[in-house]
Amino acid sequence: MSYTALYRKFRPQTFTDVKGQDPIVTTLKNQIKADRIGHAYLFCGTRGTGKTSVAKIFARAVNCQHPVDGSPCMECEVCKSIAEGSALNVIEIDAASNNGVDNIREIREEVTYSPTVGRFKVYIIDEVHMLSAGAFNALLKTLEEPPAYVIFILATTEIHKIPVTILSRCQRYDFRRISIDTIAGRLTDLLAKENVQAEEKAVRYIAKVGDGSMRDALSLLDQCIAFYLGQELTYDKVLEVLGAVDTEIFARLLSAVLSEDVPQAMQIVEELTVSGRELTQFAADFCWYLRNLLLMKSADDMEELLDISSENLETLKAQAAQVESTVLMRYIRVISTLINDLKYSSQKRILTEVALIKLCKPAMETDTGSLTDRILHLEEKMENGVWAASPAGSVPGQGSMAQAAGQNGSANHASPAAPKAPLPKAIPAEVEQAVRQWRSIVNSMNVTGMTKTFLNQAHLSVGEGETGTLLIVLDDYNAIGICTEEETKKALEEAIESHLEREVKVEIRENKTGKPAGETYPDLKSLLAQNVKMEIETEE
Repeated sequence: MSYTALYRKFRPQTFTDVKGQDPIVTTLKNQIKADRIGHAYLFCGTRGTGKTSVAKIFARAVNCQHPVDGSPCMECEVCKSIAEGSALNVIEIDAASNNGVDNIREIREEVTYSPTVGRFKVYIIDEVHMLSAGAFNALLKTLEEPPAYVIFILATTEIHKIPVTILSRCQRYDFRRISIDTIAGRLTDLLAKENVQAEEKAVRYIAKVGDGSMRDALSLLDQCIAFYLGQELTYDKVLEVLGAVDTEIFARLLSAVLSEDVPQAMQIVEELTVSGRELTQFAADFCWYLRNLLLMKSADDMEELLDISSENLETLKAQAAQVESTVLMRYIRVISTLINDLKYSSQKRILTEVALIKLCKPAMETDTGSLTDRILHLEEKMENGVWAASPAGSVPGQGSMAQAAGQNGSANHASPAAPKAPLPKAIPAEVEQAVRQWRSIVNSMNVTGMTKTFLNQAHLSVGEGETGTLLIVLDDYNAIGICTEEETKKALEEAIESHLEREVKVEIRENKTGKPAGETYPDLKSLLAQNVKMEIETEE
């Protein structure tokens, strides 16, 4: 006899065999026991969660001659014929290949004939979202008022594609993703029946890679057993078959990223490539690792949500203490983009290397997340005294605006047209952030376009002797009249608070000196732009 795949061999035959969908199973069993059976059901959920299996069990149960607690007995002739696929009163239709109006018209003609065996004629329409608009319209009337002996069970993975007119005529059941514990328990039972020895760690990893799908997990288990036929299934063997990577590699990689060690990160990619690891799976697992780190930092009681061994938990805690949450979120965004790009690329190694370089060198990017990372790196360098050893004339970057300002902007890289006004000894962090996001803040205000133009052209500085005051200097007399209105000032303060999530005091002043504002007031815009440029040059 030919070999049968595990997911087919161990397909649930009764409601008791269905794992991870207890609310749905209980509801259907109660309907059968109370003889309150509906005429149309809609089973929706991700792949491999048991939609078709439950539909077949339900079809057998409603026709079973001797049901047991709402489940089919699997002993009577009706149950056996349905299980063998020879019963004429249970019709399975694949809507992906039978999605036309004519196919639905055939169903409408067939439902007029009562079943020859059993109580109900059951139509199971799989992937029902593939039906055409015309086919859905043709199904509506039959679905609303079918004969008393007809039951429709519609199954889909894309519920959003089902017309509302269909949804309103069905009892909807949402099949949720199956937990790792449930899948692992099921795999362990099947391994015992197949007389295959396997490590618990290996089984749990397969369950995790299954991503909530029992069928996917069984297919992966089948693949691993076939590769090491007759041998014990260990964690390392599973990693090799699936092209996956051990957690220790992720710890090494993150250490290289945090220390900005590009050569070490590239060496790890080389090791993975030489050993035949699948880079798409590697990126997905690394993203999961970063997610665990983020959860670890989010709260103290997150250990239960982290499906890792106790020996890896201590390593995770140690690394979580070394990296900020905002930085982790940027890492996750970069790796998530990499995962999507790898699906359609033939140059997977290059894309992976570029993504890791982005993680190591945030100065290469200009988005807000990267700027935050760069500021944290530079502040750390300042705390460790890195700048004290810098060559003469070098200037620190944007992460140390206060100290940079104290040096009056003098540097070898400084432009001859540097601001002439004396700079303050310290620039409040909230004022600095407001200047960085000035254009976004102004554009978000609910004011006239002319007001926005005046504010975008304003000279931004810091109030003398007043901590946390943003000084807005205007040369144009007309601009003063418009921008000093109480409503405008209030709208500006609210926009700043919305962007920075903190209050910043604002002062609007007219430049009456007769000189360019940059010669009288410290020019924060120029200073910030200068320091970002010098930081990037220093990084290079």
